This record gives sequence, C-alpha cells and structure tokens, in this order.
Amino acid sequence: MEINQRAFLITGAASGLGAATAERLLSLGASVLLCDVSERVHEQAKALGERARAMTADITSSEQMEKVIDAAVELGGEQGLAGVVHCAGVVSVAKLVDREGQPADLDAYAKTVQINLVGTFNVMRLAAAAMAKNAPTASGERGVIVNTASVAAFDGQVGQCAYSASKAGVVGMSLPAARELSRHAVRVMAIAPGVFETPMMSEIPRDAYDALVAAVPFPKRLGRAEEFAHLAEQIITNPMLNGEVIRLDGGIRMQ
Repeated sequence: MEINQRAFLITGAASGLGAATAERLLSLGASVLLCDVSERVHEQAKALGERARAMTADITSSEQMEKVIDAAVELGGEQGLAGVVHCAGVVSVAKLVDREGQPADLDAYAKTVQINLVGTFNVMRLAAAAMAKNAPTASGERGVIVNTASVAAFDGQVGQCAYSASKAGVVGMSLPAARELSRHAVRVMAIAPGVFETPMMSEIPRDAYDALVAAVPFPKRLGRAEEFAHLAEQIITNPMLNGEVIRLDGGIRMQ
C-alpha cells in the first residue's frame, strides 16, 4: 500500500506509539486522522501540521467510532481510507488473589478486555467495511489494518491475566481476520511490542526500569516509539505481510 497522498487513521495517537506512527506517516506524505480518548490529541495534531486531523472517541463505542471512520474516509477523498494503525489500549495489573486473600475485581478484568480486545474488534470491523468499498490499487490492495498486541500475549507475567488475555485475543484474531478479509483485498497484521519508552514507563521505579533494560538481549535498552512506527510503515508498504504477528522486542522473553 502506498503511503504518499493516502489517508490513514491512527488510534491512541495522543502520545507514545500512536503519536510516533502518525508523525512518521505524515513525513511520508500521508494525511492522518489522529484519534484518542484524550483531548491532548488535538494539540498533537496541531503540532504535526495541516495534513493532520484529530478526533476524540472511545474505541469501544460503535457510534463514536463510526463517526471517526467516516471522517477518515472523507479525509482520503476519492481514494478513501487506506489503512489503520490501532494503538489505543490500556495496561492493567491485578493478582487473581491479593495479599489479603481477596479475589481480583471482575469488573476491572472485563474493562481491560473490553478496551483492548473488544475495542480492537470494533475498530477493525468498521475500518474493514470502509476499505472494502475502495477501488483496488495497482497492486490490487484496498486497505491494511495494523493492530497492537504485546509480548504479554506470549510471556504474561504475574498480575497480567487481564492484560495478557486481551492481547492474546488480538493475536488470535489476526489470522482469521486476514483470511476473511482477503476477499476484500484488505490485509491484517499485528505488532507485539516488548517494553517501550512510553509516558507510562516514566512512572515506574528506577530499579524496575533497570531490571527491564537488563532483560533485553540486544539492543540493551527499551524500545523507542519511532521503531514501532518504522515497523508499521514497513507493514503498510509490504503487500506480502499478512495474517501474522511480529514481535518487536529486542529478543526479550519476560520471566
């Protein structure tokens, strides 16, 4: 899929992986609609220039995301929506049984799954329906969807039952979605990042940060948002990448 002069939707675009991806696609000539639940997304879009637009929306809301997809299609003009990089999600930590012997909160578990898994499905289904209406490109494609999983889908740690399950669901949807959408010439991929330098990481204790760095075989550091964005670009532009999950983690395997 060509990036130059095409329209893309980035969710979770107010900061971190989504913001870096929006910036990279814009640098390659795309028009980008940045979507986030945070109002900060408007400031982010303004800073990125005239080809960037912004909308606030809850990815789990059918009504709100329908409006976002419609706006993204409109941004693309006659060519429609070329692709989605879905970065929106939450991290949660809760043990099944805490130190006082109390069970984990069921509503908190359901909320994590609702945002990370159901939200991903919601964005994917609406984007795919819009892309299926596109005229095929010279390579025969109509669109590409890049979802964000996590290494926690494979190497979940203590306290990550909800988060790991939600991201494993994203992994599990990749191949069946790619198979189903092949008749519409829409590709589906997922990136499973390891531990990345994001605003969330600035909140953890220094000793915990150092331990994470030490666990990465090479390079001996955490991932950078621009490296996620670079991989998203490569997935968008390489038509043979389909139905797969790519770990982007420096070789880390969580204990």
